[in-house]
Amino acid sequence: MTPRIVSLLPSATEIACALGFAGALVGRSHECDFPAGVEALPVCTSPKLDPAGSAAEIHRAVSALVAEGLSVYRVDEELLRELSPTHVLTQVHCEVCAVSLGDVEAALESWTGGRPRIVALAAASLDDVFEDFERVAEALGVPGRGRALAERVRSRMSSVGEAARVRSDRRRVAAIEWLSPPMAAGNWMPELVEMAGCVNLLGEKGRHSSWVSWEEVSASDPDVVLAFPCGLSLARVRREFVALSGDPTLRGLRAFAEGGIYLCEGHQYFNRPGPRLAETLEIVAEILDPETFRFGWEGIGWERMPKEVIEARSGPPRSSSSRRCSPRRS
Repeated sequence: MTPRIVSLLPSATEIACALGFAGALVGRSHECDFPAGVEALPVCTSPKLDPAGSAAEIHRAVSALVAEGLSVYRVDEELLRELSPTHVLTQVHCEVCAVSLGDVEAALESWTGGRPRIVALAAASLDDVFEDFERVAEALGVPGRGRALAERVRSRMSSVGEAARVRSDRRRVAAIEWLSPPMAAGNWMPELVEMAGCVNLLGEKGRHSSWVSWEEVSASDPDVVLAFPCGLSLARVRREFVALSGDPTLRGLRAFAEGGIYLCEGHQYFNRPGPRLAETLEIVAEILDPETFRFGWEGIGWERMPKEVIEARSGPPRSSSSRRCSPRRS
């Protein structure tokens, strides 16, 4: 029997399509928008906040909902029932980033008769991402496809890692997943930075991203800051950064003074633990080592600090001697 899949997670939608089940999708989340064509599917979820708000406004709204023990998203139970899915793809990693397992279970609570199989993804590291490929494939009855997909993505990423391994200058990188307030990226991002031949600061592999302050970012003294706020397009990241760029602590970063801040497309690449993490690694490698890697992602997956911010910089960059004496460098 051909499955009928509702995917409530963008990365799960991409996984299902990469496994050959694009034609079996019958519903999606409000954020599922890749590959082309999935946007025509019925939308089964909606946020309880204004996603067009600023990063600070979104943070306040999410914090208020979570403080009251409320979900950040709505699941359209009536539409879900009408679609009669055999499988619902969701996640258990983060109740803030996307519809959670609890949201789906609540929507299915009153169902009688045959319920769909719920497949909950839980990627916190690269290995977890590859296991999710196999988890979805197994649930859909094609376990071999999951293993093959994991191998293809691993191979593509390994080729970048092998080329970066010869790098002698291991730049220090602060990967930032939110701007107001800043959040240090954990999960798979530390692994991607290290695969690109550099040193990851602040966030920890396989652990949830954590709130930090710009003072903590400054104290870590990064050579490079990668900014990719969760769920925001490159254009929105640019607007958010320009609005934030007057912050004196941010402006005091050596990376700010030396033009080492790069804005990235979080929504499509960095925040999605799916097959396109291979593209994410290419973006990171291209930023950190442009002499070795030229994949053509500039302007699509990343851009340099906006021109108007660069021109407004004040004060000379810190000298190389002060950099060598940094107590955080060892």
